[in-house]
Amino acid sequence: MIDPDFETALANRLTDAEFRQLPNFERGKVRDSYDLPDGRRVMIATDRQSAFDLVLAAAPYKGQVLNQTAKFWFEQTADLCPNHVLEYPDPNVIIGRRLTMLRVEMVVRAFLTGSTSTSIWPMYECGERTVYGHALPDGMIKNQPLEKTIITPSTKGMGDVHDVATTADKLLADGIVTPAQWDELCARSFAVFARGQEIAARHGLILVDTKYEFGVDENGTITLADEVHTPDSSRYWIADSYDERFAMGKEPDSLDKEFLRLWINARCNPYKDPIPEIPAETLQDFSARYIRLYEQVTGRTFERPPPGVSVRDRIEANLRRALPAFFSS
Repeated sequence: MIDPDFETALANRLTDAEFRQLPNFERGKVRDSYDLPDGRRVMIATDRQSAFDLVLAAAPYKGQVLNQTAKFWFEQTADLCPNHVLEYPDPNVIIGRRLTMLRVEMVVRAFLTGSTSTSIWPMYECGERTVYGHALPDGMIKNQPLEKTIITPSTKGMGDVHDVATTADKLLADGIVTPAQWDELCARSFAVFARGQEIAARHGLILVDTKYEFGVDENGTITLADEVHTPDSSRYWIADSYDERFAMGKEPDSLDKEFLRLWINARCNPYKDPIPEIPAETLQDFSARYIRLYEQVTGRTFERPPPGVSVRDRIEANLRRALPAFFSS
């Protein structure tokens, strides 16, 4: 049953955030971005939803949830690692410092789980016992805690949109990062993840794994960028039900993108078959999970956009106020 307010929100989804007044437009799977001449970068979180490296749908409120969840975590971890944030002129928008991004994604994992080709459970299920350079024992089962938290880095080849599994040794051999950078990236990643686990646990959640992206500023300082501990980049399980569901061999109750991945995996092979259209009822459930995650982990009430107000028009009005030089004509 579709809620009438959700039907209205479906018509108000933000799928395109290209504003021709701003320079150097770049479209990602989820964010539309602009590099300003003064070194700032404008990033607008749309409602586009990706999985398996494909844009599959658009979920109402998704972009706002993503941006506001990241805002909370950037604030909660600022003492552990510098980040790129300058200001938030709109619920969907962040203006940050432009960085030289490092070509490695730091994926931190505390459990044997996942459903994509770069996740450690599918590798383990196929018989691999050394994943990303880490040896795992025989006899483990899906969603089991790892003996210790590990980092499983991935990278992207030039012009390649797909994540590529790698190891620390290969990253260093290929010169993607220096030994000193790798050591700092690991230390920063473990520290931010531990803070995330601590705060999540206080709110009845398990932070299972996450992905961090880092860049370096003009002084060579390693700086946290993109997003932090959002339901797109992280896996969250409901703590109260985890033990019982694990004992029964059931998937944990989750508040993240895995819900959509599992829905798709149950209907096709996403790497070989056409992806079925995602019905409105599923998008409603998915959106509700993202909102619940934001509210549970932050302790704040999510403020939905007024039904009669265009999200795109609101963003443009706020960008005009924040960047008047570009909207003067």
